[in-house]
Amino acid sequence: MSKKINKTNAARTLDLKKIKYELIPYETDDFDLGAGHVAESLGENIDQVFKTLVLKGEKSGLFVCVVPGNKEVDLKKAARISGNKKADLVPLAELLPDTGYIRGGCSPIGMKKLFPTYINSTCMDFPYIFVSAGKRGLQIKISPLDLVKTVNAKTADLVSEI
Repeated sequence: MSKKINKTNAARTLDLKKIKYELIPYETDDFDLGAGHVAESLGENIDQVFKTLVLKGEKSGLFVCVVPGNKEVDLKKAARISGNKKADLVPLAELLPDTGYIRGGCSPIGMKKLFPTYINSTCMDFPYIFVSAGKRGLQIKISPLDLVKTVNAKTADLVSEI
């Protein structure tokens, strides 16, 4: 008998918009909230497990970047695509009050308000990707096109070359 998964704001938003998705639970590790742990727990390609980062630009205010779990967001690229000269990650203390989500459980879907959202263009290389469902221990498996449509996102190159 499978355990019932409680719906999150992200899942309710997708239901409301009649978007197809799957909720995928995984074992959390309070000492490793990174996407690498999530990908390993799911047995999935790290390039398909995306993390959600909230940034603040000096002109635009808050905006969201969704990047592959094994990459770092390039702050200059993020600033440029969002119409800012510079951008920085939102301080951790502001994440919950601004978005309704905590670190390690921040979803690009179902935030307190719809912020401008940018998803790394590599998402389109896959039939599906994973993003947080809005709480630690739960991911959403979704088509990248459906994610883009749901959050009214733009795709762009957002990551640093290592």
